[in-house]
Amino acid sequence: MSELTLFLIRIAYLAILWIFVLSAVSVIRSDMFGARVPEPTRGGGAAAKARKQPKARPRKGVPTHVLVVEGANAGERADLADAPVLIGRGTDAAIRLDDDYVSTRHARIAASGDQWFVEDLGSTNGTYIGTVRINQPTTLTLGTQVRIGKTILELRK
Repeated sequence: MSELTLFLIRIAYLAILWIFVLSAVSVIRSDMFGARVPEPTRGGGAAAKARKQPKARPRKGVPTHVLVVEGANAGERADLADAPVLIGRGTDAAIRLDDDYVSTRHARIAASGDQWFVEDLGSTNGTYIGTVRINQPTTLTLGTQVRIGKTILELRK
């Protein structure tokens, strides 16, 4: 082979190596620090008025909490009245999971109208409903099992 060919192969190898290193650093950074979430507005406004209203009683057949049914944190729960419910290893999570396969800000359960949705927040290992990995907000019903790492959660009444 000519010297020019060897030189081009070396340059291509170094470029591929640097792309790999930078992508690994990006994944580690997003797992450690998570995504930025905007701060809620302080002061009056609609958010303050919404807090002053008494909580409505949930209707029959409507889920009231999320429960960890399997995993290291079995029995831990979060009320859906405090929605959206953040799930992950971070200190700001409503359900903190001690699982090596869970990201700092892994998933979120939120309401839209009368329906509840689970959304993966760009986690490394994914969020599953049954055996299907979800890529977009997906509807949840009572008893639907959501797997995050080695932990299984359910919506309950």
